[in-house]
Amino acid sequence: MSCGDDFLEPVRNTSILTSVDIAGAADLNPDIVSGSLDGIGGYMIDPAGVTGTSHNDLGQKGVDIWLDMLSGDMALSANSYGWYQDVANLVSTVDFTRRDNRIIWTYYYKIVTSSNEVIGTLGGNEANPQAAETKAILAQAKAYRAYAYLYLAQIFQRGYDPAQPILPYSDGDEFIAEKVPASKVYDLVISDLKSSIILLEGYNRSFKHQIDKSVAQGLLAYAYGAIGDYPNAKIIADQIVDSGAYPLTTTGQLAFPGSGSGFNDVNTASWMWGYDLTADLNHQLIDWWGQMDYFTYSYAFAGDRKSIDTGLYAQIPSNDARKAQFGTSGVTALMPINKFFDPARVGGGQQIITTDLIFMRVEEFYLLSAEAAAKSGNEAAAKTRLKALLSSRLGGAANAAAYVDPLSGPSLINAIYLQTRIEMWGEGKSYLAMKRNQATITRGTNHVFKAGESFIYNSDEMSFQIPQSEMNNNPSITEQN
Repeated sequence: MSCGDDFLEPVRNTSILTSVDIAGAADLNPDIVSGSLDGIGGYMIDPAGVTGTSHNDLGQKGVDIWLDMLSGDMALSANSYGWYQDVANLVSTVDFTRRDNRIIWTYYYKIVTSSNEVIGTLGGNEANPQAAETKAILAQAKAYRAYAYLYLAQIFQRGYDPAQPILPYSDGDEFIAEKVPASKVYDLVISDLKSSIILLEGYNRSFKHQIDKSVAQGLLAYAYGAIGDYPNAKIIADQIVDSGAYPLTTTGQLAFPGSGSGFNDVNTASWMWGYDLTADLNHQLIDWWGQMDYFTYSYAFAGDRKSIDTGLYAQIPSNDARKAQFGTSGVTALMPINKFFDPARVGGGQQIITTDLIFMRVEEFYLLSAEAAAKSGNEAAAKTRLKALLSSRLGGAANAAAYVDPLSGPSLINAIYLQTRIEMWGEGKSYLAMKRNQATITRGTNHVFKAGESFIYNSDEMSFQIPQSEMNNNPSITEQN
């Protein structure tokens, strides 16, 4: 992205209609802008959407793989084709010339630009549409913009410092090519999400890839957690859990051969946000499933293995249902063959991908509520949330209580962090938890690269670099973060 690209430039209305005219027309006919909003959702899952060619350019789920690798919890345990070696080897994160930095940067800033276009069409940041459908469109556009900036801030800043300049800024009214302080970015994220939540009150979406109130709340809880505002993170996480809209993933859904996987079908009740992949979308080789699932014809099957870190796996007790998510022998040892799988379960069998993509589920907010409570000094509330989650993982309430009740202080916080890493393995959330917990990660023995090495959360290796294209073309940015 450069200061001359349209990522940071204002949307220029070249018609004779004023923005007020357009906003009024959109209120009468929301279809004018709903297509643009749908395009943002589609871009989140677009194969090679940034580069047109790279097989690890997969939208949000592609970023999830990179982040899980940086967290150390996902090991590149076999490297036949090289698509992930620059991140697994911690080269991309210290070398701004690598393509991975450009993919991430461009992906999120394109969402910012597209969101600004929708918001601008509806009258701008202060718009107050009257039609329910137009309210929902504006709300989702603001939530998408917040989502993009939230990830940009987490990925390109080593650790939260509100005063540190971190990113170029564009909200449709202001266009700032130089890096603005993290506080300005997070202020926009939080403001957007608060506005979105209000506008989405009473909105019933048609598809789970659309953002509803609970998804906006989830993003807001993460934003508060990222800046260390744990009281507010807990309030929002509790609102999601206490709404009762999303039950926990059941014991049977946790791992094959249970009652059915909870990780390949968007209709799973615990999923808050996800994408229904259908045959007509024609997702094949270039897809998250192809990179992760042994039963899909692509890289995981053919030799680029993504496995749970041996050290993390060793910390899962034998009575934990989640331990069964991973293979135990042969080429699939420690691969997630019983968590993420095509239901036919034929090695390399799924070619046209119809298994679905998950972005957010309710368990995240049991864990975030527990973490925020523990860090705010409310250990009783933290233990209640943690036990509610672990009861179905550890074989009953008594086992969960035996694990949780003796914990206090740092041991409780550490346990919540560990359970977040186990529960959310392969879903792109461990990296965010690593940053919040200011953790040092040590890689296990099954990483092709840097096995056994340790890295603190704010080291050079743990965050991506502003890409070479931006540094070359934007004279307002003269140094990395």
